Amino acid sequence: MARDPRTEKLLERFDTLRSQRANWETHWQEIADYMIPRKNDVIHQTPTAGEKKMDLVYDSTAIHALELLASSLHGMLSSSASPWFTLQFADRQLNDDVVAMEWLENATQVIYEFLAKSNFDQEIHELYYDLCAFGTACLLIEDDGVNGVRFSARHIAELYLAENSSGRVDVVYRKFKMSGKAMIERFGQQALPTQLLKQINKDPFIDHELLHVVQPRDQRDPTKIDALNKPFESVYIEQQSRKIIADEGFDSFPYCPVRMLKDSASVYGRSSAMVALPDVKMLQKMSETTIKAAQKMVDPPLLVPDDGFAMPVRTTPGGLNFYRPGSRDKIEPLNIGANTPVGIQMEEQRRNAIRQAFFVDQLIMPTGPQMTATETVARTEQKMRLLGPVMGRVSQELLKPAINRVFDILQRQGRFGDVPEQLDAQETKVEYVSPLAKAQRTGDLQSLMRGVEILGSLAQVAPVFDYLDSDALVKHLFEILGIPAKITRSAEEVAAMREEQAEQMAQQQEMQQTMEMAQAAGAAAPALKVVNDMGPAAAPAE
Repeated sequence: MARDPRTEKLLERFDTLRSQRANWETHWQEIADYMIPRKNDVIHQTPTAGEKKMDLVYDSTAIHALELLASSLHGMLSSSASPWFTLQFADRQLNDDVVAMEWLENATQVIYEFLAKSNFDQEIHELYYDLCAFGTACLLIEDDGVNGVRFSARHIAELYLAENSSGRVDVVYRKFKMSGKAMIERFGQQALPTQLLKQINKDPFIDHELLHVVQPRDQRDPTKIDALNKPFESVYIEQQSRKIIADEGFDSFPYCPVRMLKDSASVYGRSSAMVALPDVKMLQKMSETTIKAAQKMVDPPLLVPDDGFAMPVRTTPGGLNFYRPGSRDKIEPLNIGANTPVGIQMEEQRRNAIRQAFFVDQLIMPTGPQMTATETVARTEQKMRLLGPVMGRVSQELLKPAINRVFDILQRQGRFGDVPEQLDAQETKVEYVSPLAKAQRTGDLQSLMRGVEILGSLAQVAPVFDYLDSDALVKHLFEILGIPAKITRSAEEVAAMREEQAEQMAQQQEMQQTMEMAQAAGAAAPALKVVNDMGPAAAPAE
């Protein structure tokens, strides 16, 4: 049977990506075994349902530290408890257009509503787990029709990545399994090979292996809007038959791969878990040894004479042991010389090293009356400095592409209403207002307010405020504080108000002058009357 050249080409590329990833797999497997056992199927991707996964774990310090770091990233970067992003126009002039900004703020609110209704929170939290553990994670964002958007954090075992010339991942090969029933629902019977359909009809709940390829389309007609001319091709290949069962496309890249730390020579990232792995493995060995030593101390081996006692020796409570009359031999415990405190001290050293790798001491802020406001601010700034580099990469590779992808899907669904004419084809950008982003802006705000305070002191001896643009200052404060456009006035409205206020002040000054002239005329009237009553006699002599 002749094979499809396109399919064979895609499978050859997949083999190349798989060979490039091989060295990472054993590393990921070790991390999963010791720190995230529920995902320890990196190499062995056919786990038995319900099997035990904690066989190698004697101490759970690393597991709890990983949970804390993942939860902290979720809370500081994308928590649903508070707004964590807003949309701005790439053209900054439009940010002064109240109509444009109100439409964009409405779009932002719509996105928040759909995120709240979707599975975003649980999937983004799972992604942070993968990111902190494996150093590489990926979020799949799909059009969910009536429900808007659907999210899915994909396991590192499924992903095979490639970068473009800019260092951004724009090629994803995902190897995964899907039941026959789900395949019929997703692709339809007509798209599936005959042999596969026979297997599905025999047992629809057996899983079948698929390969999903998403990459920029090499050749397309931009004037056409059909699936085969979209910017990104989406191809599903059934592995067993090596057949393409779906040939589709995406308007925007549906995968959001993110790396925690990355060097220029690698496609995949590194993580805090990789830094802590030697200490984690050492701690497990130490804990195992300490447990064995403690068991020997509590229930030590016995020294039993070879002919003084009737065997077997009974060590149970109330057990009777028989010996020969007159024998001076006795049963004694074997002194093994265990030094448990030294073992416990060494274990604690390893635990501290693990906590430092996951920033536990910095993330857990002490509470109580002894904490001053200054200390709280200092600790927040410390967390900001520690997680700032991670936030930068997460923002650029995950959060910004994710929001742009959601915006694209909802706009195509018509969820934002009619777009104002001045916004046609205008590019938007994501502005972060998460707790960590706000903490970073706190320094800007404090510097600004300190500068205004100093200028206020100098204003008594020099006209320093002449150098300060008050309108620009207010706009900058609005940006730092995230003041919504719907409660602010546009530059045109402010100019109109100032003009009206100037006219009112001019009118008041004119009225004041008229009143003063009238009062002056009223005061002069009696004197003029006296002069007139005196007649010519009052006139001065010539």
